[in-house]
Amino acid sequence: MELEYPDDLQYLDSHEYVRIEGEIATIGVSAFAIDQLGDLVFIELPEVGDAIEIGDSFGTIESVKAVEDLKPPVSGTVIEQNEMAIETPESIQEDPYGEGWLIKVRMDHPDEELTDVMSAAEYRALVEGED
Repeated sequence: MELEYPDDLQYLDSHEYVRIEGEIATIGVSAFAIDQLGDLVFIELPEVGDAIEIGDSFGTIESVKAVEDLKPPVSGTVIEQNEMAIETPESIQEDPYGEGWLIKVRMDHPDEELTDVMSAAEYRALVEGED
């Protein structure tokens, strides 16, 4: 299966992605990570109003194979969580970059964030080297 890595996103080496629109960051998990995890069974996400920090875990994603911590590419306050992803974790497998996002965050310092992210091309090179 050909995995996609949209060019309008930036990626962490821990396989989260971020889409920036102004001071809002939409965070999700890459198609590669979902492919590696297999069937998803549970997602734990922070509540609206919770603060998240780069370097800390903001939740977990659980599959039949493993439980992985979710790492944020930005710091800020959660302004929305994807209820569909929580209620039906398998739904993010179908559209990880569209309907399958996990949380939206109002960034604390939009001009200073995104120091450890990769472009789609850099991420593709990383994960295709892992196969």
